Amino acid sequence: MSTNGYALLAHLARRAGFGATRDELEDYASRGYEAVVEEFLNPSDPGTIPDDLLRRHHLEMHELRTDPAVYWVYRLINTSCPLEEKLALFWHNVFATGNAKLLNSRSGHNQIEMFRRYGMGSFDDLLVQLSRDPAMIIWLDNQTNHNGAINENYGREILELFSMGVGNYTEDDIKECARAFTGWTLGNAEYMTLKAEKDSIWPYSRIAWHFEYREDDHDDGEKTFLGETGRFNGEDVVKIICRQPATPRFVARHMYNFFVADEVPVPQWSYTPPRDPAAIEELSQAYMDSDHDIRSMLRVLFNSDFFKNAQYTRVKSPAELVIGTLRMTGEYREPDVEIYGAPREAGFMGQMLMNPPSVEGWHTGAEWINSGALVDRVNFASAHLGSVDNPGVRAIIDRLADMNGGTLSPEELVDGCLDLVGPLTVSDETREEMVTTASRGADVKLRDRQPGDESEQRVAEVLKMIASSREYQLA
Repeated sequence: MSTNGYALLAHLARRAGFGATRDELEDYASRGYEAVVEEFLNPSDPGTIPDDLLRRHHLEMHELRTDPAVYWVYRLINTSCPLEEKLALFWHNVFATGNAKLLNSRSGHNQIEMFRRYGMGSFDDLLVQLSRDPAMIIWLDNQTNHNGAINENYGREILELFSMGVGNYTEDDIKECARAFTGWTLGNAEYMTLKAEKDSIWPYSRIAWHFEYREDDHDDGEKTFLGETGRFNGEDVVKIICRQPATPRFVARHMYNFFVADEVPVPQWSYTPPRDPAAIEELSQAYMDSDHDIRSMLRVLFNSDFFKNAQYTRVKSPAELVIGTLRMTGEYREPDVEIYGAPREAGFMGQMLMNPPSVEGWHTGAEWINSGALVDRVNFASAHLGSVDNPGVRAIIDRLADMNGGTLSPEELVDGCLDLVGPLTVSDETREEMVTTASRGADVKLRDRQPGDESEQRVAEVLKMIASSREYQLA
């Protein structure tokens, strides 16, 4: 396959997942772009580390008294179904829910699993499941939404941040929506309150909340919502929401921002036009034509010219940078206590997984970059890509050793590393600086190298420079 063909597959792998090694790209190339898109859209066995093995090595994880993101990070690194996890990350930002309020990581993980199960299907089904999700119920206080004494939190956010956006509903619609979701509550709230008083984890560890519909607490009266009148329940208002013209445009703009190119933050959408109105219209039409099917929207997106032509137009989120780097370096393929550093590093960069800053989620794009975060991003990536002990780095060195009989000029070394990490195209100035640095010595001889010797360290230095480049920060 040509360099351009590999570059397009690498682009798909970065956006629909967390990047790909050269072995993975060659495997994708053997099947072709469209077939790989279909494979991503129809996940099968993720092939991740079994739960029993993780819990055997991480007793604290079994007891759920640790960083709630660690379990998910193992799966992000090891999955063979990258879009399934990438889409869970997408919905985690759209339907932002934080453990800082939940204080129950099992319920948080159950929500992520719900995103895996329903995230590519009907948007109607996804919103119903979200409304039944105990983590969301606690996060937006719907357990205090009662017949005759409504709490508007969830009724407001399902319209403002989860489906339609500001300007497409009224305050009365919010109240009517809240009435429809009265009685959607927790089945074990009293028991969990008693448990929380002692915060007891024994003998069964923390248990999760579960959903319960209480008919006696549901307001079954007539409601007028978004111009329609009836004795609506939660499922009814979701159906009404999902057929509004504003909904596909809102979902499409979120998809474009996450998978294609950086948009302005969500609060600005009501008065700032989309970056690519034609793309939003194409995705919205896919939503309507497929009866609100998310998989169909993604199929249109990944096969579109606007996606294929959008390489390096997004700043990697901290999660994308950390997970993508660790997948490239081949780390944490087995249980390892050092993995706690991975979500912590993403947090230092501004994205603490499973703890978004607010119900609005994270602002993306250039807002990921500030002086402190940029230093953390460069230091993390260069430290891991620059370690010749990491399996993925050793695989890169092995491939370089097979080029030109194992003897590489500085130019060949730089170009070889850029190709194997990407293919990654850097500016002429950046490449020139890399070649200049790599030229501080003779040609690199890798055929008779020894682990960790000078020739391998020179490869590591080039990989560190690549990790420090502007282009590595982009997806």
